[in-house]
Amino acid sequence: MATITKETFKVQGEKVLNKVKELVKEGNVRKISIHEKDGRELMSFPLSLGVVGAVFAPVLAAVGALAALIGECSITVEREEEKA
Repeated sequence: MATITKETFKVQGEKVLNKVKELVKEGNVRKISIHEKDGRELMSFPLSLGVVGAVFAPVLAAVGALAALIGECSITVEREEEKA
């Protein structure tokens, strides 16, 4: 049985794209949400095991554009962890 956990990271605008790429590479991430400093959700996207570079490229482009416009934000990650 899988358990869903949430983790939040505070990042500066220019580091958002790198952090999202890092999280995608980890592989056990189900959903990524980006929130403004005041808690308002700016962007949210689900991930699956079938995500490949060509399909995910438009999302990364949108994250990059968003990163250029914002200062500090938080990234909330939903992970799926298998219980033994």
